[in-house]
Amino acid sequence: MSRILFKNARIITPTGIAPGQLLTEGDRISQIAWNGTIEAEDAQVVDVEERYLSPGFIDIHTHGAGNSDFMDGTLKDIYQACRTHMEHGTTSIAPTTITSTKESLFQYVELFNQVKLEHPGIPTILGLHLEGPYFSYEQRGAQNPVYLRNPDPSEYEEVLKRTDRIIRWSFAVELDGADDFLRSLRFHGIVSSLAHSDATCEQVQRAYENGLSALTHFYSGMSGVRRINAYRVAGAIEAGYLMDDLFVEVIADGKHLPGELLSLIYKIKGPDRICLVTDSMRGAGMPDGVYKLGSRAEGMEVLVEDEVAKLPDRSAFAGSVATADRLVRTMRQMTQVPLYQAVKMMTLTPAKLLGLDKQIGSIAVDKRADLVIFDEDIQIKHVCLRGEMIR
Repeated sequence: MSRILFKNARIITPTGIAPGQLLTEGDRISQIAWNGTIEAEDAQVVDVEERYLSPGFIDIHTHGAGNSDFMDGTLKDIYQACRTHMEHGTTSIAPTTITSTKESLFQYVELFNQVKLEHPGIPTILGLHLEGPYFSYEQRGAQNPVYLRNPDPSEYEEVLKRTDRIIRWSFAVELDGADDFLRSLRFHGIVSSLAHSDATCEQVQRAYENGLSALTHFYSGMSGVRRINAYRVAGAIEAGYLMDDLFVEVIADGKHLPGELLSLIYKIKGPDRICLVTDSMRGAGMPDGVYKLGSRAEGMEVLVEDEVAKLPDRSAFAGSVATADRLVRTMRQMTQVPLYQAVKMMTLTPAKLLGLDKQIGSIAVDKRADLVIFDEDIQIKHVCLRGEMIR
């Protein structure tokens, strides 16, 4: 069994940062010494050199990276996208689909059944996040409108028969059939999220009472205050603020949301309900240029420039090219939140949303040895994945 001793570390926990040493045995954290030493003569020694030792980052919403998309239809592309994110500190990941044909959806879930969830050298794959195809046309964003539809039991129940690896499903709660769909997700133990939705605050509240857990990419593809028959009506954004228990995803790439909104979200929701997500497409980790959003066969061409992906007419964003380290860096720089809180939103909080916080998301004895070492600028120096030094 491999053992690694991390020395001279500034260890990031959910409550702060403190100097210490840490020992891993196999794929678990076995000892932590605060202001002390650990005796482990036979262990591999990693001198952290007073940099930060952090829990590995958890990205629960990403479509791809490294010029690969999770919907490209090959295991090679799935692993390539995951590997690119690992280089930026992600140790757990939830591959995410995009709205597509029914046939493509069925094909993808069957391919995903073949994925090795702990493939060597890539982040642990937590499960599949289905984004769509049950979305509002008014809030479609970069989703292809040709594929938008209402929840259909003959479709989603077939998907649920074909795989047990779905961990999360994002959809518009106001659509016809959404209530039954939400109950089905709850029955199967799948985390439900609102996305690309034109719902009123009242409709979100009803969905919350029926099991809704989160709001996908908060503010993006989401209704706010508007007038209906001359009266102001609150939307999904206001529901996210009003309902304390709702988790919200935040694309903290410095492009999707300005610093003022990032600060407002942090002030109201706090680090225990904010999940930083990349929502990245295949252009993450790649130079500027033209890329496909979605599969190479059916995806839409988008333009990557100014550190973000855009529709060709530049009328809207089309996913991000962010990586997890950039999210932590940007959240810290644009809002001045404490570093340990920024890290928490990239680690423990998403783990809690998915019900996995007993295994991952923070540095504690007996938790999985997923660790990253980075400097003051959140530049990744080393990644320890399931107890093995990967880089």
